[in-house]
Amino acid sequence: MHLSTFRSLSLYCYLLLVIILFSVTKTIAQQQTAPNISSIKLLGQYIVPLNYVYKNTIVGGLSGIDYDTTTKHYYIISDDRSDKNPARFYEANIFISEKGIDSFHFVDVKNMLQSNGSVYPNSKQDPYHTPDPEAMRYNPINKQLVWSSEGERIVNAKDTVLEDPTIISVSTEGNFIDSFIIPANLKMQAIEKGPRQNAVFEGLTFADHYKTLFVDVEEPLYEDGPRAALTDTTTYTRILKFDMVSKKNIAQYAYKISPIPFPANPVGAFKMNGIPDILTIGDNKLLLTERSYSTGRLGCSIRLFTVDLNGATDISNISSLSKTAQPFTPVTKKLLLDMDSLGIYIDNIEGVTFGPTLPNGHKTLLFIADNNFSIFQKTQLLLFEVE
Repeated sequence: MHLSTFRSLSLYCYLLLVIILFSVTKTIAQQQTAPNISSIKLLGQYIVPLNYVYKNTIVGGLSGIDYDTTTKHYYIISDDRSDKNPARFYEANIFISEKGIDSFHFVDVKNMLQSNGSVYPNSKQDPYHTPDPEAMRYNPINKQLVWSSEGERIVNAKDTVLEDPTIISVSTEGNFIDSFIIPANLKMQAIEKGPRQNAVFEGLTFADHYKTLFVDVEEPLYEDGPRAALTDTTTYTRILKFDMVSKKNIAQYAYKISPIPFPANPVGAFKMNGIPDILTIGDNKLLLTERSYSTGRLGCSIRLFTVDLNGATDISNISSLSKTAQPFTPVTKKLLLDMDSLGIYIDNIEGVTFGPTLPNGHKTLLFIADNNFSIFQKTQLLLFEVE
């Protein structure tokens, strides 16, 4: 081959590679960003039948969802604590249109495996290593999944069970790959310090073109203040930022949780408000879901906010948000939608993802509700159009 011809081919191959890499990078960037969301419109809903059986597993507790734009599959994690079946996630196809959700089909189910290759135990088998799965996201760059567990905190006269929350990387087959380094203030403790039970790593989302990972703490740490109440109590929880290379926590931000919208009936019964999931919309901003429940009411109150972390204080070195004399600036929040205004029954929404783009060019949002394997709740999917 003539040298000039070789050089021309080499230059052509180089330019082709640059174009391919640019195209991939652009696609990834599009997955990680969204236009400025001014409003969202409900297109429809779908209900998965109660106790639906798929490949010898009971479908329920679906608490996290993410969309792979390449395979067009959705990854959906169950929060079953290896009780009904070992800890697992599902793959599904969800076909949508401007008219709503046309159909929903499970296509596979896989177990999240421990580092030794075995399935996770339930609380009767080993309460110190029983997971509490909540969120799952897919990374198209390394083709891995990241999922979170809330751990466990049981402190009573009979027993003390302390299991730290975790963030774990697995293959798409569920095989253990790596775990993130959990900061000291998120470790479980026997005293009222650190995370509350069942109120830790509830939601997560990749950001910065998959270079970082944001994780929300569902409710305030003990030292950061009381749980949400019916009135404004200046209740702050935390949003954590992790570096994907080091797997270390590199920043923490304060988020003010809204008051609980409805009183419990009877008075004094259980009520709560917290963050079940977050989703990056680009430029250091998040779409954040608040989920509130009050005994005596059917369903949940779901409010969506756009959250801006730009200008917020890194509070990693502030041990107590309720007692600190050090001034800090929380993230800013703006109400996008109160689902109570939709006039339909809304269940225990815990997961959200961007879905495929509609023919009109608008993005879609899919929410999923955790039915807690209860006959009184629904595994509900809600489809919205981003306007």
